[in-house]
Amino acid sequence: MPFANFKVPEKTLTTKQKEKIVTRTTELFVEIYGERARANTMVLVEDVTDGGWGISGNVLTLATLGQATEEATEDGSGAAGAA
Repeated sequence: MPFANFKVPEKTLTTKQKEKIVTRTTELFVEIYGERARANTMVLVEDVTDGGWGISGNVLTLATLGQATEEATEDGSGAAGAA
């Protein structure tokens, strides 16, 4: 059974966006494995509590992600981060 697990910062995706992840991931597995995969594909979208994850030994929060995104936008490099 194909399985995908997405962990995202809490409150960063709408229900509709989560549905899109499930639908598009399922379609990807069907494209790879064929139609037989559709009925057995499991996609899990998990909300991670704010401050409940980190990168490079640093705990991340929505506030720090927002700061990083603002800085990236100001210097012209585009959006940054996992959200």
